[in-house]
Amino acid sequence: MDKPRRPGPIRLLVALAAMLAVLLPGAPAFAHNALAQATPAKGATVTKAPTSVKLKFLQKLNPDYTTITVTGAARVQTSEPEVEGATGTVTFDALANGAYTVAYRVVSKDGHTVQGSYKFTVADPSATAEPPAAAPTTPAADESLVAVPPPASSAPATTELASDQDDSGGNGLLIALIVAGLAVVALGIFLVTRRRKTS
Repeated sequence: MDKPRRPGPIRLLVALAAMLAVLLPGAPAFAHNALAQATPAKGATVTKAPTSVKLKFLQKLNPDYTTITVTGAARVQTSEPEVEGATGTVTFDALANGAYTVAYRVVSKDGHTVQGSYKFTVADPSATAEPPAAAPTTPAADESLVAVPPPASSAPATTELASDQDDSGGNGLLIALIVAGLAVVALGIFLVTRRRKTS
């Protein structure tokens, strides 16, 4: 009685390729946009007061849905975002010394939304610190100062975009898919090698 024929190496590799294709149905999912580079950088302490913030992403941005804000003790008055390809830039007057938060919300050309925030510090020896509140001159002026809410409450955008890079799940999926693909390929090589040794 004839022994059943074993599948040839080519058929085996074709089967493995088909299996790999099944394991990678969500390949476009890890191609979502993400922040790649920022100037000033995340967590940086700059010694020269910046006049702009430039954010570079992995994919091209939609200019109509790009928002970049800068907030210190109060919200910084910035220009409208200027978008060039995958880079968005806002400009403003030189910042005083202090801590600042950059918050962004952008939409890629594929329609995927990415939002997040980060902090940096200005410590320019030639610049001044954040201007203090004006000293009260009359009791009436003092009462008006007490009635004013704290400046920190004027940064709703920072609260909304408090998390660093909301689109972090794509990288974990990419790593898992690569590991699965490598495991399938390794299994195929092992089976082909074993068959050659036994034939």
